Amino acid sequence: MEKLTMKNVREVLRLKLDCNLSARKIAQTCGFARSTIGEYISRFNQSGLDWPLPPHLSDGQLAKALFKEPADSQDKGTMARPEPDWQAVYNELRTKGVNLQLLWQEYKLAYPDGYQYAWFCENYTRWHGKRDLVMRQHHLAGEKLFVDFSGTTIPIVDRRTGDISKAEVFVAVMGASNYTFVMALNSQKIEDWILGHVKAFEFLGGCPEIVVPDNLKSGVTKACRYEPQIQSTYAEMASHYGIAIIPTRVRKPKDKAKVEGGVLLVLRWIIAKLRNETFFTLHGANEAIKPLVAALNARPFRKMEGSRLRLFQAIDLPALRPLPETPYEFAQWKTAKVHPDYHVEVEAHYYSVPYTLVGQKLDIRWTLSTVEIFHQNIRVASHLRGILNRRHTTLPEHMPASHQYAEFSPERLLRWAQKYGPATAAMIEKVMQRRQHVQQSYRCAMGILRLSDVYGGDRLEAACRRALLIGTYRYGSIESILKKGLDQQELEPTQDKTLPLHGNVRGPEFFQ
Repeated sequence: MEKLTMKNVREVLRLKLDCNLSARKIAQTCGFARSTIGEYISRFNQSGLDWPLPPHLSDGQLAKALFKEPADSQDKGTMARPEPDWQAVYNELRTKGVNLQLLWQEYKLAYPDGYQYAWFCENYTRWHGKRDLVMRQHHLAGEKLFVDFSGTTIPIVDRRTGDISKAEVFVAVMGASNYTFVMALNSQKIEDWILGHVKAFEFLGGCPEIVVPDNLKSGVTKACRYEPQIQSTYAEMASHYGIAIIPTRVRKPKDKAKVEGGVLLVLRWIIAKLRNETFFTLHGANEAIKPLVAALNARPFRKMEGSRLRLFQAIDLPALRPLPETPYEFAQWKTAKVHPDYHVEVEAHYYSVPYTLVGQKLDIRWTLSTVEIFHQNIRVASHLRGILNRRHTTLPEHMPASHQYAEFSPERLLRWAQKYGPATAAMIEKVMQRRQHVQQSYRCAMGILRLSDVYGGDRLEAACRRALLIGTYRYGSIESILKKGLDQQELEPTQDKTLPLHGNVRGPEFFQ
């Protein structure tokens, strides 16, 4: 089973209280036993907390509220409960319209202290003695949307170079009506996978209860029959639209029969019809796809009355949930440890967090415009997205009262540098002078000094001497000099070998 975390608990509560899913469906989504799901819901109901949870409730506070032992908890013993007459249950199930839930409700009316529904179903199945039955799946109106890539691509020709790229074809099929959505995308990467879903929901005009994907890496980070792990961005999108993600089981083709049938129709009636067309843009390909999708959905069924469109309008559309006010904005997530300069790195840019979090592992979410940083599910920092690589975005309120740490400080870095020679000390001083806040230089300065572990102090001193002469003060430049052995080569005769160096540097008080 998946390891218990407060993020798991929050997702279980969301799926139950926002999506109103059964324990069985929540278990399929989260990879927990149904008994565990029931326990989480029961503990929440007894906790006195309101839903939705307060925005400033940390993971630690939530754990304390849910998992403390009741003061009056004691073993009250159990009374024997009557077991249902399974033969009678079997006979009743043969009556049209009768199902296990109805029979369980009648059983509970007769025996209020009797077994719960999950136990009732599991023990009936065990009594019945049948496994892996082949049966036609029954899909409820508005319940499931099946999604996948078709496996066949559409060529896109670059007008300028003549290069050909291959656009992936995203397919989504409603379970009850077979209403179909098709869209060409640049790739199968997570950003395109999410875009396909967003456009599919807009096409439908609402949200289903459940999305059923195959175990594609973009959406499912760990494919497992019992414990599939949903990719973080995909899970966030699901939360935004109030849906549940239930991947198909591994090596169970019947689970995705609906979308496989839709893919086959897309290949025959859309992709095949476009085989002789030449597209120069993705937009052009999608404009050609739209009328073919409309024709597919309007085509009459062969073995029943109506069409996909009419059936969708009659049963699926009224059952769909409304779309949120704004579409989901694509975001990426990662976990990072706070560096001693109280910054975290996101795509080669550094963002500050409160200095008290140095050494902690934080969750980071970023979009095209913003970067948000969370500690135990509480946002501790928010920044506009930086556009320059290897630069820092620092908020003054994140800085300590003093520009010194007990472990990392300008004084310690300069003393460390002076052990290797005046050129190394001058280099570290230059690095610290070039930053708006001295803490921003710690990462680069320590990287330069730690090159001595690989190349030795003498070579580091020589490399710093050469770097100072050519006017570069970057870690990458000094590392390159050492890797290429330039520190061991004679300087050009035209270069002044006398460095304007002296034994006295400004000292740490300069950086206060």
